[in-house]
Amino acid sequence: MTDKPQQRPSAERSAIMRAVRGKDTTPELLVRRLLRGIAPGYRLHRREVPGRPDVAYVGRKAAIFVHGCFWHGHDCARGARVPKANRDYWEAKIARNRARDADNLAALAARGWRSLVVWECETKDEAALRERLAAFALRRPATPPEP
Repeated sequence: MTDKPQQRPSAERSAIMRAVRGKDTTPELLVRRLLRGIAPGYRLHRREVPGRPDVAYVGRKAAIFVHGCFWHGHDCARGARVPKANRDYWEAKIARNRARDADNLAALAARGWRSLVVWECETKDEAALRERLAAFALRRPATPPEP
């Protein structure tokens, strides 16, 4: 008997991976539903904004990213889980995702944008999430003093 985890056949694994959504995920749809009642007028997945945030208030220079805990390496129970099969691949992939996320947030900050990351696990407490979104979305950017 071997200790190697059993891997799924490649066709089955491919079907599972194809079903993973990059946009319009359940947590993202919840965030958008809450934002419609708080501060409508957002835009989705704007290509001209660094990192293509899930939600962008272009005029307010505010971006919201909704991250899946597993895919972006959150420090919660789901995010800390690493698959047993192909462990090296997944650890490297999640590390690349985290580095890309950090680069995107830095690029936004350099352009004067505010950003908020909502983790998948945070969407379970809808009341707390609503408060956090309201505090972020309703805050206007600081205007520079006139010379």
